[in-house]
Amino acid sequence: MITRGSMEEYKVLIPSAGLGTRLGEFSKNLNKALVALDNKPVISHVIEKFPKSVEIVIALGHKKKELRDYLELAYPDRKITCVDIENFSGPGSGLGLTIMECKEHLQCPFVFCSNDTVVLEEIPPPKTEWIAYSDLQKNSNYRSLKIDAEGLVEKICEKGELYSFETRPYIGLAGINDYKTFWKSMEEGRKYGSIEIGESYSLRKFVEEDARRVEARKFTWFDTGNLESLKEARKAIKQDNAPEILEKANEAIWFVNGHVIKYNSDKQFISDRILRSRELRGFVPEIVSSKENMYVYKMIAGKTLSKTNNRVVFEKFLKFIKNFWKEKELTPEEKIAFKDKCMEFYRDKTYKRIDSYCKRFSYQDCEENINGKNISEIYDILEKVDWDSLSEGVPTRFHGDLHFENILVAETGEFCLLDWRQNFSGIIGYGDVYYDLAKLMHGMIMSHELVNKECYFTKKRDNIIEYDFYMKNSLVEDKRDFVNFLRESGYDIKKVEILTALIFLNIAALHHYPYSELLFYLGKTSLSEALK
Repeated sequence: MITRGSMEEYKVLIPSAGLGTRLGEFSKNLNKALVALDNKPVISHVIEKFPKSVEIVIALGHKKKELRDYLELAYPDRKITCVDIENFSGPGSGLGLTIMECKEHLQCPFVFCSNDTVVLEEIPPPKTEWIAYSDLQKNSNYRSLKIDAEGLVEKICEKGELYSFETRPYIGLAGINDYKTFWKSMEEGRKYGSIEIGESYSLRKFVEEDARRVEARKFTWFDTGNLESLKEARKAIKQDNAPEILEKANEAIWFVNGHVIKYNSDKQFISDRILRSRELRGFVPEIVSSKENMYVYKMIAGKTLSKTNNRVVFEKFLKFIKNFWKEKELTPEEKIAFKDKCMEFYRDKTYKRIDSYCKRFSYQDCEENINGKNISEIYDILEKVDWDSLSEGVPTRFHGDLHFENILVAETGEFCLLDWRQNFSGIIGYGDVYYDLAKLMHGMIMSHELVNKECYFTKKRDNIIEYDFYMKNSLVEDKRDFVNFLRESGYDIKKVEILTALIFLNIAALHHYPYSELLFYLGKTSLSEALK
């Protein structure tokens, strides 16, 4: 248990021990409280509803280390008590058990809030008993409240119960002033359902004993605990000019409390990122704190290139990045080793990623008609790649994930590079400039903003595939200027096109369906065309 701060007039309980199975892959590597909403974990939307002087008690279970690390990095100035719950799943577990494990830290009035409950209004202190509800009409999946004409809770109804009277959904948010009676009811109810039911067991006792003591409080509510409602919440809660982040199951990036926190399930990924931040000092933000699976840097005032781009800005960026790509002098032995690393990075990784795609999405390799063109099997196409020539890399200082969402235009007008790659096939200090060039090209073809808006489609029937996607006009112009830049700078345009196609094939295995399918077929057709 970690504790910071002392007891205030009231506290807040946020139970975050459960598995979060309704969120599928989102809760595979992270506690569901860390699922992003408007590029910030849901639990941050909850915590930041309360004054800094109020102590927050958080129950930890599933993926507790990651959640604890996040809280320590994001809120070093907050009063937070973390309580480890051993039995958070399986026989004998339940929300009520998790709540009672926190009892010793809640011997005062407190607010109960589920870790997937996000509301827009201010949350009042528990000066009296109150229970929160929403005007959501479809409430069969939730416990619900019957509310009388004076705004008091008359009855707490179970999920799916049908009554002749109208009810409103209970949103997992309540103020508990009489904490002694609350805990007494929970303890006495161990044999009668309090373990499974949770806080609602004692809240029902409050209502049944004296219906006039419990107020009903209305909130604008977003449930982030299942995929469908999370999607709706993300549409409704989004800041203007927010960075466009494409989610992956094993990593995340969050913007909170004036800082940026990067998470990855691979510890080596994080340690290499930190090492590379020193190599790229002056071009990337300075990391100020870290954990095994996370690091933090201060947010820089500005906007990503995707939000500020025009031809003048892009021309300025090309001059900046050309100076960034400082060439590395290698010995003859190092040149041979670097070519081997390029071969490993381009050829070997591509085959592994395509194998992964086939397994993950049950794809059977075959000849297909894609957008009206007959395209060979993907492994046949790969055999036509001149891997030896492709692996003749140019060793330079490199970024590794250079697209418009990772390029910040600061308020000063200077550029700052974000979310750099951790290594180049194990090399920390340098990589192939052609990979950066191809990453830039891939970002001009596929806009994160339009992907997040689902401005694409794929249609598959047997071996006939159709796909299409929107491209931003500004990026089409940038791509044209970029090709001119490649030509004038003496870069091999065909090589950039082939690597760009390989990037689409490589990242297809990392993303969700149907975006993954779009990436795969775009990569397959692009590679086939580039090799002609």
